[in-house]
Formats: sequence, structure tokens, C-alpha cells
Amino acid sequence: MFPHHREREQPIFSARAHVFQIDPTTKRNWIPASKHAVTVSFFYDANRNVYRIISVGGTKAIINCTVTPSMTFTKTSQKFGQWADSRANTVYGLGFATEQQLHQFSDKFKEVKDAARLAREKSQDKELANTALTIAAPQFSQDLSDELQSPPVMCVNGPEDKLFRSQSADITLSSEKERIKKMLSEGSICEMNLEAELFTLQDSNSKLVAALHEANANVEQWKKQLAAYQEETDRLRDQVAELEAHGGQGPSDLLKDELTQSLEELEALLKAKDEEIHILQSKKAEYHEMEHERDQAIHRLRETEMRNSDLERRIQNSEQNLNNSLEERDRMDSEIQRAIEILDIKIFDLNDLRQSLVKLIDK
Repeated sequence: MFPHHREREQPIFSARAHVFQIDPTTKRNWIPASKHAVTVSFFYDANRNVYRIISVGGTKAIINCTVTPSMTFTKTSQKFGQWADSRANTVYGLGFATEQQLHQFSDKFKEVKDAARLAREKSQDKELANTALTIAAPQFSQDLSDELQSPPVMCVNGPEDKLFRSQSADITLSSEKERIKKMLSEGSICEMNLEAELFTLQDSNSKLVAALHEANANVEQWKKQLAAYQEETDRLRDQVAELEAHGGQGPSDLLKDELTQSLEELEALLKAKDEEIHILQSKKAEYHEMEHERDQAIHRLRETEMRNSDLERRIQNSEQNLNNSLEERDRMDSEIQRAIEILDIKIFDLNDLRQSLVKLIDK
């Protein structure tokens, strides 16, 4: 049914993103559904007035979601968004390379959701009829003929023992191959987890870099304001000292109180600015720590790639050994078959000789 649907569906929008699915057990952690960034496309079926989101990784459908009016695409960060699919009982997450791509996908999702709502309102009866027609799936049956039955096992001395030896060799080689494939799949899963972690660290790194640039700009501005406040404070202090020196010849006591209050407010503002500068300096230390964690993640990813390369090399060697063993087994089978044919000929000759000797004895 899937290829048939793809023929009558038309793509209307595509974007590349890292695909994640929510952990069905914890409902909190994200599980990467693709090893690399894949194409995520919106498709429209004009016959059924249905919109779908489809993403294929290799030969496997990573996303196959029908858009409904109740769905909502939520942007949880500058480059990440998610939506829930109640039919599949899961939550999909998409990580984009840029913030602009996330906005484009979010706008298209809202547009498709509105179109799906209008299509449902206008052609609800037609959609129900089409759904009823597509519920019934064709049943297929297959007859087994006597010619497809396994051939009888030969029981002529040597070949029966040869058959058991071949089956044992097949089982051993198959188990070895499955074990190496399992090792490679474990390495691939570890690599995907590290790539997801690296993607998250890169996203956090970009946020911290932007915050650091903004903080540096604010620090420079605050330093200029701090210098201006200090100059104003010194000027007010000089005025207060001058007023105190002149006694009653200067402004009144009310003016002195106002100047003192202004001085206290400036000192409180200077204290608050100092605290903000200390907070920004602590954030700068956190940024350096995140950079260190990112470097460690990159190092672990490179180690994983090296292990995967080693596993691939071992699989190639195992496959080569497997092919050599199969060739050797085929060669031994040919030699045994040839020996059996020679023995059959010798037995036939001995039988003729025996009959000849019996005739001679009878004479």
C-alpha cells in the first residue's frame, strides 16, 4: 500500500533535520531515529485530502505521520521543535542546522494543519467513505506443491556423514557472522548517541557564545556608566565637603540632604552593577566548561568512529574467511562426489568380475 500512496501523493515542502523520538519508557529522553540529518517532507494526497509528514532513512520509514487539526508544532529552542502523534503514540523531535529552517518548517506545519482542518470540514463524508474502502486489506494465499518439498536425504555410506558435516559448518559460520554484526550494530548505536550529545552541546555552545558576546557588550557599557557614576559621586562629595566648609553661606540643609540621598542611591547602583559583573564572569567560566565538555564529546565520537572502522575491517575479514570456507567446502563436496562416482564404477566392475568367475566355476 505504501508505494501506491506515494504515487498519488505530491511533495509540497522538504527540509533536512536530525530526527528524534521520545523514549517510550521514560517519556523524557530523546532517542535518535536517524544517524545523520535526513529529508523530512510534507506530502498531499489530492484524492483523499490528506496531508502527511514522511521521512525515510535508507529503506526504513522513520516518520509516517498523518497531519490532523489537533496537532501543534512547538519550538523548544532556537533550532529544535517537536510535535505529538497520538496515532503512533509517540512524540517526534527535529533538530535543524539554522534557526531560519526551524521557522520555515513551523510555518509550513501551521499552514498544513489549517489546510487539513478545512479539508476535514468540507469533505468529511468523502473521507469517511475512502477510509471505509481502505480498511479492508487483500488476503493473499499460497499453495505448496509436492515439487517444492525437500529432496530425500541420500543414505549411501559417505554422503550422509558429509551432509551432517556441512550443516554443522553452516551453523558455526552463521553464528560467527551474527556475532560480528551484533558488535557492529552496538557500535553504530553508540555513535548515534554520541552524535545526538554532540548536537545538543553545539546548540548549547551557540547559545552561550551569543550570551557571552552580549554580556561583553553590556560589561563595556556598564564600565562606562560606572566611570560616569564615580565621577558624579566624586563631584557630589566635593560639593558636600565644600558646603560643610562654608557652613551657612552655602545652600540650605535640605539641599545637603538631597545631595546625600543622591550619593547613597549612586553607591547602591554601583553595588548592583558590581554584582551583575560578577554574575557575568561566573557565566563566562560556565562557557569554558561547556567548551571542555564539547571537546570531550568530539574525542569520544572520534574514538567510536575508529572502533567502527575496526569492526568493519573485522567483518570484511570474517566474510572473506566465510567465502574461503564455503569455497573449500564446495571443493571437498566435488572431490567426495567424484570419489563416489569412481567407487560406483569399481563396484560395478567387481560385480561383473564376480559374475564372470561364477560362470567359470559353473563350467
